[in-house]
Amino acid sequence: QVQLVESGGGLVQAGGSLRLSCAASGRTFSTSAMGWFRQAPGKEREFVATISWSGISTAYADSVKGRFTISRDNAKNTVYLQMNNLKPEDTAVYYCAAADRRLVITPAPDYWGQGTQVTVSS
Repeated sequence: QVQLVESGGGLVQAGGSLRLSCAASGRTFSTSAMGWFRQAPGKEREFVATISWSGISTAYADSVKGRFTISRDNAKNTVYLQMNNLKPEDTAVYYCAAADRRLVITPAPDYWGQGTQVTVSS
């Protein structure tokens, strides 16, 4: 059974940092694109970041560019999201995702985690 399990969410003040982790199990994702989406209350789920199977290629939503960094460790079957200079508008449930393709998780991932809450206070 394929599972993506997120961790690292929590409450942080504006300007602070958090590092999210997503551990995959049930199969290897070393040849799969992985990434992150988020969903704020009352809003649709939106793309945050994606990383290619090799880790060489990354892409970000404009709203997080320059503040968030996605990375991966294929030996650990894990993807990370380093979030710096957090803003109240970053408050959301963050979802890890993976795709059965190598370069990007968009438009539609094939696998989802259960989500982890990130709350940024002003």
